[in-house]
Amino acid sequence: MRSFASDNYSGVHPEIMQAIMEANEDHMSSYGADPVSAEAESLFKGLFGKQAKIFFLTTGTATNTLILRHLCKSWNSVICSHDAHINVDECGSPENMGIKLMLAETKNGKITVDAIKPLIPAEPDVHRAQPAVVSITQNTELGTLYSVDEIKAICDFAHSKGLVVHMDGARIANAAAALGVSFKEMTVDCGVDVLSFGGTKNGCMCAEAAVFITPELGKDFEYIRKQNLQLISKMRYVGAQFKALLTDELWKRNAEHSNALARELAEKAGAIKDVNITRPVEANGVFAIIPEYAIEKLQERFPFYVWDDQTGEVRWMTSWSTTAEDIENFCIALKELICRAAPLPLPGKRGCSTNANNAPREKEILN
Repeated sequence: MRSFASDNYSGVHPEIMQAIMEANEDHMSSYGADPVSAEAESLFKGLFGKQAKIFFLTTGTATNTLILRHLCKSWNSVICSHDAHINVDECGSPENMGIKLMLAETKNGKITVDAIKPLIPAEPDVHRAQPAVVSITQNTELGTLYSVDEIKAICDFAHSKGLVVHMDGARIANAAAALGVSFKEMTVDCGVDVLSFGGTKNGCMCAEAAVFITPELGKDFEYIRKQNLQLISKMRYVGAQFKALLTDELWKRNAEHSNALARELAEKAGAIKDVNITRPVEANGVFAIIPEYAIEKLQERFPFYVWDDQTGEVRWMTSWSTTAEDIENFCIALKELICRAAPLPLPGKRGCSTNANNAPREKEILN
């Protein structure tokens, strides 16, 4: 099965799997007091500064939720976008922790200072939850990117109001690669206070990290992590994954590959009749509207998600393991499904022309 549903569908990168196997060769101290985890932590500090406090976890939902739980008192709230993963795709986990989410208006998945302003009371109001955190996702759930200047503007405004800035970086490697900047330039230099650093979507098995760039905010987070079931006894296997991912810029190689394949997918699919690419393709996600009759049949061969049931918009994700052949096969299948049901084109209009040499291959793919 070759999937465009999520970069979570891809396997573990061979270099990361090799690192896990090497960490498995002998006994080591538990709960992160091992040399492999120490090396991984050192690599993180090289990227985000020696002051950063690093905590390893296993899932993105746990990382986001526990960071926000740690930063918020019971009367606080978190400002985020309508499309934020913490709002849409974490099964109410923040709310289950007593965290109120305040939703800012977005454009292509991004919030702005102007969207944040109405959610912050001019004066403290005992009747309202008090905002404590602004949370942004980089790259966004709609595949778009905050520029460095946009991140800095949000951080400067949030800090001027006494708020902390959290970045959900489930796909932060894709964002940094796409923008051509370092992690530091996109976080530390902009004023981001704490980061959920994602490894799982970029070639790891189950590796996430809470990175407290502002170190005092990370004080006592280890107790929140333990209390909420995320202190892994054999931490070295998480550390080994990050050690491999952050060595020789494997993170960047993986991200550049998946980003490039997303652009190729958008270009080739967008050239097919009745396929409309709906959003900017800035990282490794492609959003499109295709004929409704083609969706289910195409999903049987290449799993992907319908993003919006109302509009019929679908989402296609590429990963480190996506190949050019995957893109070619997908687009051939998509074109064939559309052409089978399409009426003959009007003169001068783009229609479905099928090269006779490709017809057997198309039938093979669809079967």
